[in-house]
Amino acid sequence: MNKKVHRDTLIIHEGHDPHDHQDSLAVPLYQTSTYVFPDAATGAARFAGEQEGNIYSRLTNPTVKVLEERIASLEKGAGALAFGSGMAAVSAALVHTTKAGDHILCSRGIYGCTFGLLNIMEEKYGITHDLIPMKSEEEIERHVRPETAVIYVETPVNPTMEVADLRAAVNVARRHGLKVIVDNTFCSPYIQNPIEFGVDFVLHSATKYINGHGDVIAGLLIGADEEEIAKIRMTVQKDYGGIISPFDAWLMIRGLKTLAVRMERHTSNAEAVIGYLKTVPAVREVHYPLDPDHPDVEIAKRQMNAGGGIFSFTLDGGVEEVQIFLDELRLVKLAVSLGDAESLIQHPASMTHSPVPEEERKEMGINDSMIRFSAGLEHPDDIIADLDAAFKALKKRTPATATE
Repeated sequence: MNKKVHRDTLIIHEGHDPHDHQDSLAVPLYQTSTYVFPDAATGAARFAGEQEGNIYSRLTNPTVKVLEERIASLEKGAGALAFGSGMAAVSAALVHTTKAGDHILCSRGIYGCTFGLLNIMEEKYGITHDLIPMKSEEEIERHVRPETAVIYVETPVNPTMEVADLRAAVNVARRHGLKVIVDNTFCSPYIQNPIEFGVDFVLHSATKYINGHGDVIAGLLIGADEEEIAKIRMTVQKDYGGIISPFDAWLMIRGLKTLAVRMERHTSNAEAVIGYLKTVPAVREVHYPLDPDHPDVEIAKRQMNAGGGIFSFTLDGGVEEVQIFLDELRLVKLAVSLGDAESLIQHPASMTHSPVPEEERKEMGINDSMIRFSAGLEHPDDIIADLDAAFKALKKRTPATATE
């Protein structure tokens, strides 16, 4: 497709020519594990890499291929790979870019399972890591070691919404010959395109905004270099085997078509809820990248074209107050994950980030009173009404000093 068309159009059309698929308007589901060769010579040529074509669905699948081409175009990358989970994509990116004894520089505050993976890599392979703020080149440069191989960035950071400076990370990486990997899950390609800043790899837990309907577990890895992506496909992805099923890829293609309109509604709902929360005495702080009061708002403005649908806030109280508040909600669902049509809320310290030791959680800025909120697609007045009822119930059930 002509890449000059708007991204809203690419989201719907890229990677699919109906005439290549029996004129089907919808992308067909190729629910097959293997493929028939027309003759032995063709089979040999495909295995030797001398001829393009399908061999086995762990390597390529026509339905998966449409998803990969579409997401590569949206992220402005040269190629993409689809995986069975976001963590499979994280694992593939880190295995590809490191070897035993290397060092990884990570943004301060990362997803709990990514943190767990880093500890496994350190224990088994001696691949160490440091969690640091990434607000300036000087800050990043101070932590580079001779054995550093990768700069791994979440931005905005889960769940503190701290924003890392992508250009600073890339500038340091280029001086030292390092790869830069960015987890872009919270933004989606509709809000942020890290490859435009010189990043080498972008990944997503596609379970979230890419799919958008809470019915698929999947991951995506996009690369700036086509050869690097091809190498990962034929090594880490093929041999580790963390692939996506054709049916899940088909569901994601279906969900992806509405990404533009969903992200606009997620964002407007988040902004409406934040406006309400700022009037609630029980709320100490709200963390949202494009909030004028956010300390990283200027960095966010350079990298993001909208604030997105995720934010966190802290209550005036501790775990007890948080649990009372969460238990009083009815419309907003208490569940991990994000980016669904339903508004979701969770307590990072006891849920998504519970694998992180308490001391390290606090260093990341995650305290017991922090709550993460994923604004859904409901009417904003109904979301706010549910929150308001929960705050009123909290006030009745706790001492005045805890909520005022």
